[in-house]
Amino acid sequence: MLSQDEQRIIQEELGHYEAPHAVIIDALKAIQRHRGWVSDEALLDLADYLGVSVHELDSIATFYNQIYRRPVGRHVIRICDSASCFVMGYEAIREKVSAELGVGFGETTADGRFTLLPNPCLGACDHAPVVLVDQDLHKDVRPDAIRTLLDEYQ
Repeated sequence: MLSQDEQRIIQEELGHYEAPHAVIIDALKAIQRHRGWVSDEALLDLADYLGVSVHELDSIATFYNQIYRRPVGRHVIRICDSASCFVMGYEAIREKVSAELGVGFGETTADGRFTLLPNPCLGACDHAPVVLVDQDLHKDVRPDAIRTLLDEYQ
């Protein structure tokens, strides 16, 4: 069941639009903010609440890479793998982060602290390579700075 807080946020968004489809992304984000991810149960509850199909919600949730359909760590690390970042040292950054955390893409550290994900573009090509941790964009990242970067996030 959607929490009262989730319902309140979704209801506020619904007040701005005529159709419930217009608030799907905001509703998914609200659920994720409260739960950390969007479970199958949450999709069922949201579908019922908005009067839309679960399939439609799932297709939207899985299309957007900022919506998590399975549990993630307290901090989500996204390493940009665009052409600019690739040329400027993506592979060394990926290898260093993976080695420091002991996980590969799509995995979460045993302590639940970090989840590591690839990202097709973070839009900061002039500062490649870049890494996004939660909502913090780290520019011009060097492999020797990875340990310090990770230590910022407890």
